[in-house]
Amino acid sequence: MLTTGLALTMVGMVWLSRLDLHTPYLTGVGLPMVLIGAGQGLVLAPLTSSGVDGVDPADAGAASGLVNTVHQIGSALSLSILTAVAASVSTGHEAADIAARSGAALTGSAVLLVLALAATLTLIVPARTRPHERSL
Repeated sequence: MLTTGLALTMVGMVWLSRLDLHTPYLTGVGLPMVLIGAGQGLVLAPLTSSGVDGVDPADAGAASGLVNTVHQIGSALSLSILTAVAASVSTGHEAADIAARSGAALTGSAVLLVLALAATLTLIVPARTRPHERSL
């Protein structure tokens, strides 16, 4: 479910990043946002549970707090990176600048999702396939 959700989110973001001045709403924004929403819905719970998987029950609260802190810091860091990417784009025309900057930021988001999918496939999925003991 985690990899499927990440893949859906990534496809939606790549599709959305193809925005330009003449992109129709339904096919250029609406449908990609549906994919992104479905993907995020499939990803959030498994990522959160992966962050606390295997943690001693006495430490579950601290682990959960750490997971949520990393969510917040990652969001802020990603937003600052994508803002810098968007600010670096200029076409010389105000309306075209907005579309180009949005496209650059969304393309950057797609790249970050590719990295997230690679990290998931190399770090989380192999750990989930290995049997390990859980204490209840």
